[in-house]
Amino acid sequence: MSEALELAKEAFKIGEVPVGAVIVKDEKIIGRGYNRRETNHDISSHAEIEALKDAAKNLGDWRLSDCRLYVTLEPCLMCAAAIAQARISTVIYGADDLADGAISSHVGVYDDPSIKNRPLIYKGVLENECSSLLKEFFKNRRNSDD
Repeated sequence: MSEALELAKEAFKIGEVPVGAVIVKDEKIIGRGYNRRETNHDISSHAEIEALKDAAKNLGDWRLSDCRLYVTLEPCLMCAAAIAQARISTVIYGADDLADGAISSHVGVYDDPSIKNRPLIYKGVLENECSSLLKEFFKNRRNSDD
């Protein structure tokens, strides 16, 4: 999670919502990503999607079975669906997303028994650090709008 938090800080530096993600297989990071929606002008450029693409490229396969995803913020519905499609086995996230979180805060997408590939979920890892970075970002954004 520390590496995901460092990637979130990179997003912060370039004015993106500070979310970072890494994908680990056999104790090695195979994918990295951070939010790039504004930079890429692409709604799908969330940290998780960027990390999934990077991992698939590095692994040479879109199937990311036996991989763990570490992400600083609870995935949204789009990312939760992509995680299931990629067959990620475990998701570890930091901060809850009360507005758009699709794992436990808002939707609970993996509670649906029709979802075939449901990862194990661990939440609250480095939660204070992840939350603090997001709060600082949005505080700065509000202050700059004044």
